[in-house]
Amino acid sequence: MAGATSILYLFAVAIVGQALTPSTFLTTVDQKRLTNVFKAAQPYTDAASAHYSILGLKLLGSPVANAKETCKTVTSLVQPDDVASLYHASAAAAALGNCKVTAAGAEALLGAAIKDTAPVMDIFQAFFALKNLGLKADNAKIGTALTEALKKDDTPLSYGYAFLVAAELPSENKMFDSIEDIIAQADEVDDKYLQFEGGLFVTSLIIDGAYKLAQKAKKAPTLSPDKVMKFSNYFLSRKHVHQLRAACHFVSVSKTLTDNKYHIPVAVTLASPVAVSQSSAVVQVRVTNLMGNSLGDLTVTADSARHLGDEAIVLSKKPFTASKTDSSLYELNFMQTKPARGFYKLTISVAPKKADSRLIGTTGAEVEVKVTTQVSVENVEVGVADKDQTTAARTTKIQHPNKAANPFEADYHQKMVMKFQLKEKVSGKPLTAHQTFVKMTNQNTNQEIIFVAETTGDSYKFDLDVGSSASDFGHQSGKYTMELIVGDAVIENPFSWTLADVNLIFPERTTEKETAENRYAKKPEIKHMFREAEKRPPAMVSMTFTALVFLPALILLFLWMQIGTNISNFPMSMSAIGFHLCLGAVFALYYCYWTHLSMFETLKYLGLVCIPLFIFGNRLLSGIAAKRKGEKKS
Repeated sequence: MAGATSILYLFAVAIVGQALTPSTFLTTVDQKRLTNVFKAAQPYTDAASAHYSILGLKLLGSPVANAKETCKTVTSLVQPDDVASLYHASAAAAALGNCKVTAAGAEALLGAAIKDTAPVMDIFQAFFALKNLGLKADNAKIGTALTEALKKDDTPLSYGYAFLVAAELPSENKMFDSIEDIIAQADEVDDKYLQFEGGLFVTSLIIDGAYKLAQKAKKAPTLSPDKVMKFSNYFLSRKHVHQLRAACHFVSVSKTLTDNKYHIPVAVTLASPVAVSQSSAVVQVRVTNLMGNSLGDLTVTADSARHLGDEAIVLSKKPFTASKTDSSLYELNFMQTKPARGFYKLTISVAPKKADSRLIGTTGAEVEVKVTTQVSVENVEVGVADKDQTTAARTTKIQHPNKAANPFEADYHQKMVMKFQLKEKVSGKPLTAHQTFVKMTNQNTNQEIIFVAETTGDSYKFDLDVGSSASDFGHQSGKYTMELIVGDAVIENPFSWTLADVNLIFPERTTEKETAENRYAKKPEIKHMFREAEKRPPAMVSMTFTALVFLPALILLFLWMQIGTNISNFPMSMSAIGFHLCLGAVFALYYCYWTHLSMFETLKYLGLVCIPLFIFGNRLLSGIAAKRKGEKKS
């Protein structure tokens, strides 16, 4: 059980290291570029630019040109009544050395700026301005003001300023206990980076302040090693910064993470080319701190090398050899194990020969290399065959890198054929390349047509049906140059080989065929034919049908006249007359619908007529009902 637990623990450590160990550092090129960023701020036009430029150059060990003239410039930029100007100018002067900034009334102004109602940044600037100017500061007042200011503004940025101030005070002011809470507010990205809202400047300020406060408190900051590695990865991902203030704080925190008593991240990077071969068998790794400095005598071990294709492990626990010319370089002859071609991931661990508990990220570091091989092309046969394969192909063997002595000729009843094999030169094993092309180039027009050679087992084949491929060549008959192109990421000697000249004869193209083959040609216009309306019947038929429709009504009226119609009960009221008029209007509307109105027009008019029809009808029926009720009572 204990053994299984140990294995699981080591596996977990390896996974964490794999994700977190820095794979880069501040190289000499990076430091030179940052130096140029700081120098580009000259000539200085404001105290803040002078501060960050001079301090950045000092941190990188680059001297400031014309220090005396620069000091005069800095002193001329001071605004005696502005706290921020005094802070930046005094900080620039302190970084220069042998430079003193004077300002009348500065002590009173800066002392007054330190108060309970002031923001944390103002307290920070006033305190360090007093310190840089050599003026007396009330430490108790500063501690109280910081505490009150943080109650009003407890953002990580404010605590970053507070950490730097507390690191300079005689007492910790209980600020050290806040480091863990502030670190917990950092945002994690891709399980590899930790950063604070506000970016590089805010993150650098907080981590730098936390370590300086920890050094003052003589206690390790409450940061787990994996969080330190994630912050380090974030800083290194932003090493191409060009903003002056952020660049200065970035260099400052990088130096802090390379020189403190608690955590020093180890960066393991590949120093040799990615490609490894028999002619270049050594893999070199560089083991440094974030600033690229050597970490002393180390034992560097390749824990494993895993093939990324088939997951095969080709070596285990192989020690690197320290370079005799560079104390940060370590070498390993990777080809001793005779690895197969392909990409490999090396898992590396680092251990100091003299115990150093500060080093973190010493296990699980990973670098990638690829083993390349030289390829040879063999059993190359090129020839011409009939399209219907009634006769055997007439092929010619060609040796690389020679060209066929005689040109080939194929018309549209035939096809070009080619077969070949790719093998590793050293082992003789068959090889499959990612890029195997056959290029046909017209010698007159330089038109190029590229085809892909297909694999058949351990061999490659290429068939070109001349007749079917005529449109690809634009039906341009003539002499073509045939080339074989082979390449791959793991092939050390990719090549383009001219095999032969080929005279291709294509069929003549016709206008009709060309149009049929061109899918984008203009198509004939499609004209839609609507069905013609049916003819109406003759007027005589329509009138006869109308007479037949009205005939029953005429018969009804005739019969009423014969038997005698009693209309004395017809109520001569407004509702009765209106009802019958509206009802007649409805019948008239039906007639109009039959003759010339559309359905929608008929419905519109019918809606208008129905309203009075309903009102008159309701009153008429109510009156008739009331009259009958009165007659029954009497």
